[in-house]
Amino acid sequence: MLEIQVRELVDSMCEQYRVLGSVDRYVRSACPIDQADEDSLCFCKEKGDRALDMIRSSRARVIVCSDSLEFTEGDNWGKTLIQVPNPRLTYSWLLAKYFSNRPKPVVHPTAIIDKKAKIGRNIHIGAYSYIGDCEIGDGSIIDGHVYIYAGTRIGKGVIIHAGVVIGTVAAGFERNEKGELERFPQVSGVIIEDDVEVGANSVICRGSLSNTIIGKGTKLGTSMAVTHGVTIGKHCIINTGVVICGSAKIGDQTYIEPKACIRENISIGNRVVVGAGSVVFRDIADDLIVTGSPARPIPPNVFYNKVY
Repeated sequence: MLEIQVRELVDSMCEQYRVLGSVDRYVRSACPIDQADEDSLCFCKEKGDRALDMIRSSRARVIVCSDSLEFTEGDNWGKTLIQVPNPRLTYSWLLAKYFSNRPKPVVHPTAIIDKKAKIGRNIHIGAYSYIGDCEIGDGSIIDGHVYIYAGTRIGKGVIIHAGVVIGTVAAGFERNEKGELERFPQVSGVIIEDDVEVGANSVICRGSLSNTIIGKGTKLGTSMAVTHGVTIGKHCIINTGVVICGSAKIGDQTYIEPKACIRENISIGNRVVVGAGSVVFRDIADDLIVTGSPARPIPPNVFYNKVY
């Protein structure tokens, strides 16, 4: 059974923190604060009276919470409270370090790897995956049933979940004089930079004349599509079911909610929020929140009060 002392948890934290209560307790599981038992490690991201009510009523004895909360001496209800600037972020670090099951760096015997492929160190490749003539950086995880075409470059620490296809062709055609469709060849590749994560069953298509690029630290959701020649910046979140059409450009730290569609050749700036189900037909400047079809800017306090 997993058993971690609070003293070990806080000793592993590099950010500023304050602890109220005993550091000699142990935690054995991680779960939501309203579903906890006495052995759970939980977090509370709320502030003010709402946070105090949640902490007081929870069965958890070890809770990561905001350093903005004020407690009088001994007024922590017999719990151990780890106070930090960003409880959800700190909790995510602790989850990753102590509770996540990262697969071992092994290549499954059913995986097929092209002889020309350049595979880095400590790589995990899951069952029935195909790796073409491409490059994969150190410490990356390729789950099962992934298909990676030739001409793909994947950086370090990348996570590709099951069923993903990378480097296939997108729809790109021209009509001839008879009205028949002829394919416009897509002869470029895909570049996925370090620390990117691609959700299950998503598709990233290769570029026509310039590479499709996914910037460092960006996270792509499940069942979404990045088509030919798209450029996505650093540390973006692109959610489930999003479609990004050919040659679109997306800036850094942009957040795109589920089922949105970014039309071809559109440019979206940095730190933009695109609402769920929106269709973006026009370029979007930095720091805007847009929603609807066609997507239009809205004041930040109308629907969205969260900073992504």
